[in-house]
Amino acid sequence: MSRSEEAVRGVGKIRVGWRPEVLRARREAHGLTLEGAGEKLRAVAAAAGLTVPAANFQTLWQHEQGEIYPGPHYRRAYCLLYRATEPELGFRQALPGETTGVQLAPYSEPLAGAHVLAVERALLQIAPGRPDSPSDDLQHRIMDAWKRRHTGGDPNRPTLVLVGGLAGSGKSEFARFISQLTGWPVLDKDPITRPLAERLLSELGCDPNDRHSALYREKVRPLEYQCLLEAAYANVDCSISTVLTAPFIAELSDPRWVQRLVNRCEARGVSVSVMWIQCDLDTMREYITFRSAARDSWKIQNWDEYAATVDPELRPSVPHLVVDNRLGAAISLTDQVRQVFGTVH
Repeated sequence: MSRSEEAVRGVGKIRVGWRPEVLRARREAHGLTLEGAGEKLRAVAAAAGLTVPAANFQTLWQHEQGEIYPGPHYRRAYCLLYRATEPELGFRQALPGETTGVQLAPYSEPLAGAHVLAVERALLQIAPGRPDSPSDDLQHRIMDAWKRRHTGGDPNRPTLVLVGGLAGSGKSEFARFISQLTGWPVLDKDPITRPLAERLLSELGCDPNDRHSALYREKVRPLEYQCLLEAAYANVDCSISTVLTAPFIAELSDPRWVQRLVNRCEARGVSVSVMWIQCDLDTMREYITFRSAARDSWKIQNWDEYAATVDPELRPSVPHLVVDNRLGAAISLTDQVRQVFGTVH
C-alpha cells in the first residue's frame, strides 16, 4: 500500500460524519452494480481529468462498506457521477450554510435559468473576510465576465485577483474555476517558478525540493514572488484581467506590500481584489498527501512539526474576500458547475 493510500485509510477511520451506506444507497438508486458504477466512475473521472486508480468493484465495495475512505479525486468523481455534493453522498457533515441539493441540467440553452443560478450559487462561496471588505463587487465582475465571454465586451475595469491560502487549501483549483468562468489567465507561482527555484537551490548546495529552511525563505522565496509579480505586471501593463495564485502568507499580512501593489495597478487603471481560501488542517493534509509533490515531502514526513507552524484561522490583514473550502466544500461545488459547462479539469 502506498503512503498516500495509508494516509487516506487513516483519515477515514476518524472521519466525522462519514456514512458509507449512503454511497451504496445512491448507487442502487441509479440501478448500478458495483462493476457498472466503476465503469461510469472511470469515464467521468477521465472526462474531468481526475485520477481514480483502478476504480474496480473491490475498491468501490470497500468505500461502501466503510473500510477505506475515498480520496479527494474519488470523492470528486463520485460527486460528478451522482450529481451530488459530498454531504449528500455521506462523505461528511455539511458546513453551516453550505449549499446542497443544487439541481444541474445539461448546458444546452443560452445563459439563463438553472445555468446562471448554478454559477451564482458557486460564487456565493466568496464572502467578505472583514467588515470593510467589498461584499459583491468581485462576484459581479466574475459573473459579468462569464456572460460577456459569449457576447463580447466588458465595461468593467481590468482586475488583478490574488488567490492566497495555506498549502493544500485549494488555491489552484479555485483560481482555475474563476479563469474558466471569465477567460482571465491564471498565473500560478509553483509552475511558473519551480524550475528556477529547484536550480537555484541545487546551485546553493541544497535539496531542490526544500521549501522550509531559512535559506529557502531568505534566498529563494523572494525571487519566486518577484518572478510571479513581474509576470503579473506584464498583463497589468496591458490592462488584462489576471488571476494570481500563491500562498501570499507574508505578503497579505503586510498592508504596505499590498498598498504598493495596488498603487502600481491603479496607475494602469487595474483594480486589485484579494481572495483567501480558508481550509482545515485535515483537508490540507489530505490534499498535500494525495498530490505527492516532491516539494511537499518534508511537510508529509514532518506533519506534526509543520502543522504546529500553521494557523488555519490566519487571514489577510487587508480587506479581502474569503472562500470557505473546509472539508473541500467549495471545490466540490465548483466541480459540479464546471461539469455542466463541460470544463471540468
